[in-house]
Amino acid sequence: MAEPYYLTTAIHYPNGKPHIGHAYETIAADVLARFKRQSGFDVRFQTGTDEHGLKMAQKARDLGMTPRELADEMSGYFRALFDQLDISYDRFIRTTEETHHRSSQAIWKAMEDNGDLYLDRYEGWYSVRDEAYYDESELVEGEGGEKLSPQGTPVEWTVEESWFFRLSRYQEPLLALYRDNPDFIRPEGRRNEVMRFVEGGLRDLSVSRTSFDWGVKVPGAEEHVMYVWVDALTNYITGLGYPDQTGNFAKFWPADLHLIGKDIVRFHAVYWPAFLMSAGIAVPKSVFGHGFLLNRGQKESKSLGNVTDPAELADKFGVDTLRYFLMREISFGQDGSYSEEAIVTRSNSELANSFGNLAQRTLSMISKNMDGQLVHFETQGEDKVLLDTVRTACMEGLPQEFDRLAFSQGIDEWMRAVYACNQYVDEQAPWALRKTDPERMKAVLQTLFIALRDLAIAIQPVIPGKTAALLDQLGVAPGERSYADLEGEGWFPALVESGFTVGKPTPLFPRLELPAEESA
Repeated sequence: MAEPYYLTTAIHYPNGKPHIGHAYETIAADVLARFKRQSGFDVRFQTGTDEHGLKMAQKARDLGMTPRELADEMSGYFRALFDQLDISYDRFIRTTEETHHRSSQAIWKAMEDNGDLYLDRYEGWYSVRDEAYYDESELVEGEGGEKLSPQGTPVEWTVEESWFFRLSRYQEPLLALYRDNPDFIRPEGRRNEVMRFVEGGLRDLSVSRTSFDWGVKVPGAEEHVMYVWVDALTNYITGLGYPDQTGNFAKFWPADLHLIGKDIVRFHAVYWPAFLMSAGIAVPKSVFGHGFLLNRGQKESKSLGNVTDPAELADKFGVDTLRYFLMREISFGQDGSYSEEAIVTRSNSELANSFGNLAQRTLSMISKNMDGQLVHFETQGEDKVLLDTVRTACMEGLPQEFDRLAFSQGIDEWMRAVYACNQYVDEQAPWALRKTDPERMKAVLQTLFIALRDLAIAIQPVIPGKTAALLDQLGVAPGERSYADLEGEGWFPALVESGFTVGKPTPLFPRLELPAEESA
């Protein structure tokens, strides 16, 4: 029976259309989900939209819409983008779902029954944009002397009756969690930041609002709506059927990984485990806070006019090219930068010139010089060296790096094997062997054919569309494309015996050109 693996992204706030950061996080999660499935895990992958809160209510009012109308429209854009980007989610959750309201009220009741909720008056600084409360000591001064949150967003002084969660009660249990589970917060820099924050002392947290009503009602006090983060974080168990703790909940909880942006690590690594401890629910196994994606080194903003529509990038350069670039260019966990020139350069160098050209040359020569017919052959020393190099990269190098979310490093291991194949082509010169030693030419081309199959299987999580097309051209059955299938060697003799014929190939990655206005 396959081992379960539960992976989530943060649920995305739909007060506007999705931006490149949403695409980046969700592609990374999808690469991991596909990698785990291909490694034999029973994966459940959840994403979705976080639709409550004051920000949504204000945006809807500004647009002359109801919050629900805004949520319906914007959530649709996120789902459409993720479908375009080939995101293999198992559950797309919306916090406006009735099941989610029931789940949020159930965890609230569990925290209340544990004595961790009490009614009091809140006075303090609140950032509408962050949907977060900040202590005076955390604020920074803006250019005009105004108070700003640590994220640089405006804050306002808020006074209202509020329910409070006894977060202060969980300081020591949280520190014990971090000490006993070093991988609970990753990367290490984020872990150190969270530990310093918690060691500095935790104050009880305001967890309800009465100044607006767009949210989940507090059970027994319906003039209050839950603080949006109580509601939002609960999505991870809503999607498994909570408060029912059988079925998917019993199978997949606790989550193996919450994959989120570094700006919301505190909510996931402090508040969320505290809520769960209070409710008597197991805490997740790991929270990973990735870095920001910058446009030519700058954060995107409407005022700078540098906001990029990821759907347009995918249309312009191709879905798999965009997925590959984002996973290859940036060391996951750190901030990274992108530009259209960088996408074109990376794609042409590695996907078109190296991998794509390798596939095109190999399959074209088999089709033309062998009439597409595969034959039994004996490998020589240099053939075995190449296949060992490729197999090591595909079965050890890439998987080991992907397991620790080092996607760029994993692809680097894979690219070394691609380069080794191209060097082998140049050294063996099958076009010359065609005249001098046709049998040796067949051995060389079929060695490359086997290497291509291994390379395509290994990189599937990153470029699923293009590798599916290549594996089809190679005659590899859809059910024989897992990492476990790389271990067997009987597939090629079986393919020969089946009479499979290699047809004229279709180029995988045509070279890209920048639009005229970009290259000028």
